[in-house]
Amino acid sequence: MTYQPQFSRADVTPQNLFLNRRALLAGAAALSVAGPALAASPYSTDEAPNSFEDITTYNNYYEFGYDKSDPAAYAGSLKTDPWSVVVDGLVDNPGTYSLADLIADQPIEERIYRFRCVEAWSMIVPWQGFQLSGLLNKLGVQAGAKYVAFETVVRPDEMPGISGGMIDWPYREGLRLDEAMHPLTIMATGLYGKPMPNQNGAPIRLIVPWKYGFKSVKSIVRISLIAEQPVTTWNTLAANEYGFYANVNPTVDHPRWSQASERRIGGGLFSGRVDTLMFNGYGDQVASLYAGQDLTKDY
Repeated sequence: MTYQPQFSRADVTPQNLFLNRRALLAGAAALSVAGPALAASPYSTDEAPNSFEDITTYNNYYEFGYDKSDPAAYAGSLKTDPWSVVVDGLVDNPGTYSLADLIADQPIEERIYRFRCVEAWSMIVPWQGFQLSGLLNKLGVQAGAKYVAFETVVRPDEMPGISGGMIDWPYREGLRLDEAMHPLTIMATGLYGKPMPNQNGAPIRLIVPWKYGFKSVKSIVRISLIAEQPVTTWNTLAANEYGFYANVNPTVDHPRWSQASERRIGGGLFSGRVDTLMFNGYGDQVASLYAGQDLTKDY
C-alpha cells in the first residue's frame, strides 16, 4: 500500500524527528512526527487515504458552525497551546494533566482507518495517535469503573457555533470500558504526519473506527472513569436516532435515511455509493464485544 504524504520527504530526517518529539514532550499542542517515519500498523486498512484537503475541509464540528465548510473557515480561532485535560472519577491518578504529560511514554503510530459518519458519508484517514488503553492503564482504572466519559472544550469567544443553540454544551460522549480498552480505540494527535488541524479536533481527539463518527469526540478537556452509562450529547437530543452504542450497522437504518450504503468523500458529485460494512469493516476485531446483545435495540 502506498499513498502520497502532504509534505516534502526532505523534511523527514532523524534530526527533525528527534526535535519534533522533544517539542511534543515540552508541551507542543500536537504530534508533529512525520507519518512515513512511523511503523506500519497491522490495524491499518489497505485502502487509499483521502487527500489532506478532503479530510480538513469537509467536517462536522458544530462549535464552529453547521455547514461542512464552517470548521475550516472558523476553527483557526481556537487556541490549542497550552492545553490541559482533567482526569477524574474512578482512577488511581486523577488530576489536571498538560497534553505533554498526558501522552508522555505512549507509543505513537499511524493508523489508517475507515471513518463513517452517521450521515452516510465516509473517508479514509491516516491518523497519528496512541491506544487509549495505554493511557487508561497509566492512569490506573479502579475496579468499579464501567464506562469512560469525555467532554470537549467550550470557548464561546473562539467558537462561533456555540451561540447557535440546539446543543447543550459541552459536547459529551462515552464508551463502555471494554470498548475504550480495545486496541482499535485511539487518541489521535495528528493526521498525514502533521499536528491535528483545529477543524479535525486539535490537539487531541478520540477515534473509534467501528462506530459512527459522532462518537469520536474532538478537542477533549475531560476524561472521567465512571460506574454508570454516561449522558451523551446526540443520544440526549434524539435517542430514537442516535443510540449510545452507535456501531456502524447497515441493517439498522437511521429513521430518516438508509445506512445500507455510503458516499465516499472525494469521489465526485456523481460517483457511485459503496456498501456499508458491519462495524465499518472491523467486525472480526470487535464483534465479540457485543456477544449476546440485540444490536437492533442497542444501536
